[in-house]
Amino acid sequence: MSNRVELTGWLVDAAELRHSPAGVPIARGLIEHESQQTEAGALRPTRFRVGVSAAGTPLAERLTDLPVGASIRVSGYMRRSRQRTPETDPIIISVSRFERLQTTE
Repeated sequence: MSNRVELTGWLVDAAELRHSPAGVPIARGLIEHESQQTEAGALRPTRFRVGVSAAGTPLAERLTDLPVGASIRVSGYMRRSRQRTPETDPIIISVSRFERLQTTE
C-alpha cells in the first residue's frame, strides 16, 4: 500500500516544539490549503486545514522557525494524531521534508 502526500499551503498556527520521552524534538503546527480541483469535469473550490508534525533535528527546529502566514510545501505521509482511538483522532501529515515557498505579491 502507498501512503505519500505532498501539499502546499500556509502556516496558520505557529509550530510548537516539544521533546519526546527519548529526547527527540517534535514540532506540531497547522497549515491551510486552498485551490481549485477538477471533479467530474467541473472546477470545485477546495479549502481545508490539516495538522503537520515534524520530528528530529533539524527538521523540527526549522518548522518552528517559520512565521505564521509562511507559504510552504510539505511532503510526508498521513497518520492519526495519536495512536489511541482511530474514531476520534484527527489525521495529520507526518512531515519528512518541507520547503518554504516564495510568495508573489
